[in-house]
Amino acid sequence: MTEEAELKEEVIKAIKQVYDPEIPVDVWELGLIYDLKIFPVNNVYVEMTLTSPSCPSAGTIPSEIEQKIREVEGVNDVSVELTWDPPYSQDMMSDEAKLELGFM
Repeated sequence: MTEEAELKEEVIKAIKQVYDPEIPVDVWELGLIYDLKIFPVNNVYVEMTLTSPSCPSAGTIPSEIEQKIREVEGVNDVSVELTWDPPYSQDMMSDEAKLELGFM
């Protein structure tokens, strides 16, 4: 596995520590992360959404994700961008999340 792939795996583990407070499933399994890139010198870019624009945690979830990624050894810088396009839908959840929430 390349260093970049290993770092990406560690970043995903860090992201999986962040939960939507209203749903007992982590943001990765919920499908809230649209894009994750590792750029040279270990700069991490995350494009994400939230379950709804009126989500009460809109201010805290992206900053919590950024904080968890910054704790990963080797990460140089982190950029988390919030988008509403495409809008979030339950189809974006992993099977694990759907099972946990009783959608399967």
